[in-house]
Amino acid sequence: MIRTVESALHMSAPVLAAYSYCEAVTGQQARNFAYGIRLLPTPKRRAMSALYAFSRRVDDIGDGTLATEVKAARLEDTRALLTRVREGKVEEDDTDPVAVALAHAAEAFPIPLGGLDELIDGVLMDVQGETYETWDDLKVYCRCVAGAIGRLSLGVFGTEAGARGSERASEYADTLGLALQLTNILRDVREDAEGGRTYLPADDLAKFGCSAGFNGPTPPEGSDFAGLVHFEVRRARTLFAEGYRLLPMLDRRSGACVAAMAGIYRRLLDRIEREPEAVLRGRVSLPGREKAYVAVRGLSGLDTRHVTRRTLRRRT
Repeated sequence: MIRTVESALHMSAPVLAAYSYCEAVTGQQARNFAYGIRLLPTPKRRAMSALYAFSRRVDDIGDGTLATEVKAARLEDTRALLTRVREGKVEEDDTDPVAVALAHAAEAFPIPLGGLDELIDGVLMDVQGETYETWDDLKVYCRCVAGAIGRLSLGVFGTEAGARGSERASEYADTLGLALQLTNILRDVREDAEGGRTYLPADDLAKFGCSAGFNGPTPPEGSDFAGLVHFEVRRARTLFAEGYRLLPMLDRRSGACVAAMAGIYRRLLDRIEREPEAVLRGRVSLPGREKAYVAVRGLSGLDTRHVTRRTLRRRT
C-alpha cells in the first residue's frame, strides 16, 4: 500500500515517475485543463493530473472504435482497477502509472473516488447509445461525466476554513461541471453528430426545428439553429453564475485554477453565441494569448471578488 509523503523530496522514484506520466498525458490531451492547473501548487497539480489521466482513459474507451460489448468489458476492468485503488491495493511498483499516481493522490487528499465510478457510468451511457428527451434527462448524464469531475476536483482543492456557505461547495462544483459540459456539447455538436451521437435534448431540438440533426456545415433546412444555440447558451450562463459561487470558498491558487478553466469555457460560450453556425464548420477554440489573459485574470482574483460582491448584494 502506498504511504503518503507530503514532500516531493521524499517521494519515491516510482511515484514521481507515475505523476510525470500523468502530467504528460494531461499536457498532450487537455490543453485547457492543463492551462488551468498550472496555477496550482505542485502537490495539487499532480493530483489533478492523476485524476485527468484516469478520466482520459475512461473517455478513450468510450470514444474508441471497439465493439460495444468490448468497450463495456474494458470499462468494467477500469472500474475494477478503481476498486483496487480505493482499497489500497496498488503498490508503488505497479506497472500502471495512472493507478500508482491516483492511489498516491487519494491518500494525500480527500478525493471522493466514487465520482470516478459515476464517470464510468456516464461513459457507459455513451457506449449504449443513450439519448436524452429533456434537459432533466441530460443533466443525469452531465452530472456523471462532468459534475462528478467538479466534486472530485474539490477534494483536491479543499475549501478555506470558515468560508461562508462551504456546506454547499460540492453542489456548486457539480453545477460548474454541468456548465462546462453543456459548453462542450455546443462546441462539439457537429463532431458528435458525425460519431452518431446527439446530446442536446430532443424536445429542445424539436422546438427549434433541428430534429434532423447536424451532419453538415449548415443547419437543417428551415430550422432556427441560432435560436437553439442561444437558448442553450442562456442555460449554460445560468449554470456558470450558480457554479461560480464556489470561487470565494477556495484558497487563492485553487480559486485561480477554477476561474481560469471556467473562464476559458465562458469565452468559448461567448464566441459560440456570436456566431452559432461556426460550431457546424469546425471546433471553436481560443488562441493562447486569450487563455493567458484568462489565467492572469483568475490569478489576480478579479472573478472571485466579483462573485463575492454579487453574493453580498444578494444577502443585503
